[in-house]
Amino acid sequence: MRIAGLQKLSLVDYPGLVSAVIFTAGCDFSCSYCQNPDLVNAETSPAISTEEVLGYLSGRSGFVDGVVITGGEPAMQKDLPQFISILKSMGFKVKLDTNGNDPGVLRELMMERLLDYAALDIKTSFGKYSLVSPNPGTPANIEESVYTLMLSTIDHEFRTTCVPGIVDEKDIGEISRYVRGAKKYFLQQFRPEITLDRSIRDLNLYSKEDLLRFKEILSKHVRSVDVRGV
Repeated sequence: MRIAGLQKLSLVDYPGLVSAVIFTAGCDFSCSYCQNPDLVNAETSPAISTEEVLGYLSGRSGFVDGVVITGGEPAMQKDLPQFISILKSMGFKVKLDTNGNDPGVLRELMMERLLDYAALDIKTSFGKYSLVSPNPGTPANIEESVYTLMLSTIDHEFRTTCVPGIVDEKDIGEISRYVRGAKKYFLQQFRPEITLDRSIRDLNLYSKEDLLRFKEILSKHVRSVDVRGV
């Protein structure tokens, strides 16, 4: 595993559980608004040994209930299933944060019963994914991952960071049709303090009223929609 960071304690990243958060190195997307720009390039990312991370967690069973694996993009890690197997053997529940660009990895983890929770970022409507990913096959991958999760029995959520120019009201309307019948969706306010592309830090943010309007659109098709960061 290419591990770039460890947050030893979180009360917000795994719903209902005290968790530790592991940040993996490398991402196959290039989102201009990325909040972890130091993790995008695996070659230049910080490095923490797997042994150090597991050593810390081995002494926290009973205090830390879950482990969140985020990034970067964890699905790029070839030994992700083996690593999660170790975490499960230690008694932790595991949540995966993913961009959904590798539905095969998601299916494998689910088939092996290695996930307890998954959060999938839907960046924008499928027709605008070129704004965040250079791979022309990405929209089909995201669609497959969305339906894989929706047909699964594991707890999951979808979420979108509302960045002006990348996500607008029309995009939210299209997204609502992709996730029709989904249980949980979170809309997140864009935070410009740290971004991969410095030029977007001066964007005018959506207002609370804008985000509540987006919520209303999604609520027509999704059981529970909430807004974070406002």
